[in-house]
Amino acid sequence: MSNNAPKPHPHMDRILRVIDYIHTQAADDLSLDQLADVAAMSRFHWHRVFTAIMGASPAQIIRSVRMHKATMLLLRTDLPIAQIAAHVGYSNDRSFSRTFKDIYGQTPTAFRNAGFPGMAPHPNPQGVSNVFDVDIQTTSDKRLAALSHRGDYAEGSVAYQKVATIISTGNHWPQTRGMAGVYYDNPEVTPTEDLRSHAGVLWEGGAIPDGLEEVQLTGGRYAVLHFKGPYAGLAEAYRYVYGPWLSSSQESLRDAPSFEHYLNDPTNTAPADLLTDIYMPLEG
Repeated sequence: MSNNAPKPHPHMDRILRVIDYIHTQAADDLSLDQLADVAAMSRFHWHRVFTAIMGASPAQIIRSVRMHKATMLLLRTDLPIAQIAAHVGYSNDRSFSRTFKDIYGQTPTAFRNAGFPGMAPHPNPQGVSNVFDVDIQTTSDKRLAALSHRGDYAEGSVAYQKVATIISTGNHWPQTRGMAGVYYDNPEVTPTEDLRSHAGVLWEGGAIPDGLEEVQLTGGRYAVLHFKGPYAGLAEAYRYVYGPWLSSSQESLRDAPSFEHYLNDPTNTAPADLLTDIYMPLEG
């Protein structure tokens, strides 16, 4: 660290440790006292420090992490609802189902049956569906201040929350333009453990903050798909732009990774109202 660089927040490493614990131990008792022990901070003060840094209370973060894990289990497995509830820290399926419905507007069973809640029917193979709004934009080069993640893309939220912690503790938000992620591999053909991604913020400051690395996003022409809804539906959005949209547009993809720009915060936004722009690089 240079002599002129700001000193890291004294509690940054403690909050990062709590975030890791919430993600890896979502099925366990995540009481404030237990998390205070993980943070090695006073039970009287730690949750106020956490909320000030994260912009959301520990309870909000825990609920967000647990419900995200639950959506993945509902969509990817045939586990009974009671088992899914237990996997994400609920002692009975009634309280789990009530919380789930409060957030997603439907029961876990209805969510599973719908596949991707709030989505219109799948586009047909001729590519004539107007399910998603896509336009072409020309962008300048961008910089991402990021953390790398390897493994299941659905488990990448831990990296985003760590990035948010580093940005918050350094008072860097004015130098950012929202959260973004770069995804390098196709999860349909790449083993889950080998999936590579970067989670970060679009950075408009000078030096990248300590603890994060710089990722260059090359400017040029991009197809930008505007998606509204739970992140669980993003996979279908990618299928649409790779299939029907690309076929009907006659565009060619450039040799560069796609990236996602997240326009609001999942910790305080209803899943149905989440906004994501998917940038697909085009030739020309």
